[in-house]
Amino acid sequence: MQNAQVKVETLVEPIIYVVDDDEEMRSALLDLFMVTKKRACAFPNSSEFLRSADTSAPGCVVVDLRMPGGTGLDLQNELNSIGSRLPVIFLTAYADIPTSVKAMKAGATDFITKPFVNQELLEAVDHAIQLDTERRKCDAEQIRIRELAKSLTPREQEVMFAVVTGLMNKQVAYELGISEMTVKLHRMSVMRKMQSRSLADLVRKTEHLQRN
Repeated sequence: MQNAQVKVETLVEPIIYVVDDDEEMRSALLDLFMVTKKRACAFPNSSEFLRSADTSAPGCVVVDLRMPGGTGLDLQNELNSIGSRLPVIFLTAYADIPTSVKAMKAGATDFITKPFVNQELLEAVDHAIQLDTERRKCDAEQIRIRELAKSLTPREQEVMFAVVTGLMNKQVAYELGISEMTVKLHRMSVMRKMQSRSLADLVRKTEHLQRN
């Protein structure tokens, strides 16, 4: 069921969350995104955004660096703490190198100085959404592979991890203390259950399984 949920999520139209205490800036950004046919909504501060926005949905956050009641960096840290990986783009009229570095190290995808050219922001947003989309597809694929792997027996798992290291069937048989025919049967079962038509695909999938 979890696999299906991830698959559906990747089909949802991305949303751009604008967080800025300046009402005119919020309106201008919403107009810009509307004209370019992008889905967006705006919040005057971090608290309202965190309270109302679906931070698990696909998209990105465009946030002002300096705001009363919580800076853009504070918002970024809060998103990280709750496990949201929404890409963050900072807008600021007070850019400085240490702050920029801190933001980028915490995962920001861009740091744009006001006043900015609209095209610069639009390109940054497109890039952030592309990164988010690719990351979600990767997450969905990893979940799918883990679900496939759950169908393997303990012995099939042993054979699979031995095979992907490049060992031949007779070597796997020697390592596991079983017959070469048994290895062949387990190998066929592994390929079927893991929905792999080639060794290269099986290697790719085991690499996914070994990631944190």
